[in-house]
Amino acid sequence: MTDDALLAAAQVSKAWPFEEARKLVKRYPDGKPGGAPVLFETGYGPSGLPHIGTFQEVLRTTLVRRAYEVLTGGAPTRLVAFSDDMDGLRKVPDNIPNKGLLTAYLGHPLTRIPDPFDKYESFAHHNNAMLREFLDRFGFDYEFVSSSQLYNSGQFDDALKGVLRHYQAIMDIMLPTLRAERAATYSPVLPVSEKTHQVLQVPIEVVDAEAGIIRFDDHGDMVEQSILGGKSKLQWKVDWAMRWVALGVDYEMCGKDLTDSVRESGKIARALGGRAPEGMIYELFLDENGEKISKSKGNGLTIEQWLTYGSEESLGLFLYREPKSAKSLHAGIIPKAVDEYWQFREKIPAQAVEQQLGNPAWHLLRANGQAQGEGESLAVTYALLLNLVGVLGAAATRAQVWSYLANYVADADPVRHPELDKLVTTALAYNRDFVAPTLQRRKPEANEALALAALDEELAATSDDATAEELQNIVYEIGKDPHYGFEQLRDWFKALYETLLGSAQGPRMGSFIALYGIANTRKLIAEALG
Repeated sequence: MTDDALLAAAQVSKAWPFEEARKLVKRYPDGKPGGAPVLFETGYGPSGLPHIGTFQEVLRTTLVRRAYEVLTGGAPTRLVAFSDDMDGLRKVPDNIPNKGLLTAYLGHPLTRIPDPFDKYESFAHHNNAMLREFLDRFGFDYEFVSSSQLYNSGQFDDALKGVLRHYQAIMDIMLPTLRAERAATYSPVLPVSEKTHQVLQVPIEVVDAEAGIIRFDDHGDMVEQSILGGKSKLQWKVDWAMRWVALGVDYEMCGKDLTDSVRESGKIARALGGRAPEGMIYELFLDENGEKISKSKGNGLTIEQWLTYGSEESLGLFLYREPKSAKSLHAGIIPKAVDEYWQFREKIPAQAVEQQLGNPAWHLLRANGQAQGEGESLAVTYALLLNLVGVLGAAATRAQVWSYLANYVADADPVRHPELDKLVTTALAYNRDFVAPTLQRRKPEANEALALAALDEELAATSDDATAEELQNIVYEIGKDPHYGFEQLRDWFKALYETLLGSAQGPRMGSFIALYGIANTRKLIAEALG
């Protein structure tokens, strides 16, 4: 693929990362002034541990970043992972130890609250470390930026003075959006009390914008205090806008729940003399019952859970696809995502450039610095692997699975097939937790029993080194024989899945028989007929 061909295809590609990236090309037709890098930002609230929403935002933003670099022939870019750790603690999370310790610090900035895990200098420092570890695990190229660092060091001081200079304009934007009781006490600036060290939600009066001085009621005393050097924090929507302007953010995406925030923060950014970034509003996840994912309800799926049952690449594929459509996020979707990723990846070398740019695996590989689909293809689909593990039972071991893979995979060895070996481990976990507890093989109907007996007879006469295709043809011929009364071939396959595998769906039976072995398959048939 030549650079010219890649650029020409990227300019018209309908893949959403390129559609998003073209917004930035339009924003800066001649590049960002002074040759400065285009700044992509993602936000993280460290009042809790990083989760799948954090991952999806960094991944999706990285995909847009890489697409922009293709469109511009490698124009400079930066990705900032911003931690809003100056925020006051509103609620003690459920998933931490020493909850009573944090209760005493409600309202305090997160960086000034003790670490309940007793590992870092503050709760925010702990969660920020988890965020960096989390992002590093996936190989993201990013810069970590801490809100408290920028507030406390004075790097936000000029921007904070700008908020005071435009205080009334900001109030005029925000007050119409608030309920009457909230509007009565609203302030875009939240001073940090020198008495209690809490972030206060109180009305303020601007005393001297250029000096950064305000007046407010601090627990019964009217005080004048600077908002500079970490002595204040801005309200969320104002803070977001101030950050866009102060840092020069060019692109930031967010969830549908922040639609109003994007609109109002954009107005505030303009009032501050800046410009809102480009961005995409993505849909939120649903659980298997169609309800919105909620951390407090615990009805979601964590990164750790996904990676217990599937691969990092399959998670990337799930997050890549249709970001503006609501999607169900639950363990049942993982096997299909694993196989679909590899289907996309295996297509890349034979695809024309236009097709590659529409291939999710192409984008996911570039996110990790790979331009082509290097690496092995899977010799065994995840669905087939799950069927094998299913018949082996919940007590199956990794070594046992590899002993069967030797029937099917050339040079079957976990060292030679690392990607497949990872999936052996996840398949064992998936079978243990989701398949084995519900596995139930039904007895065959009379006509199905006759067909199974015929299959057994054919297999008895078949060589052990028969190919998967040859075995598949045997299965086909029995299903098509009118003697056995199957109206459609799928009825025969469904009978095989339900009586031999205990599943409503299954693999190509020829592939399964080749993998599991003819003798073992005949034992399954005998058990079904017994």
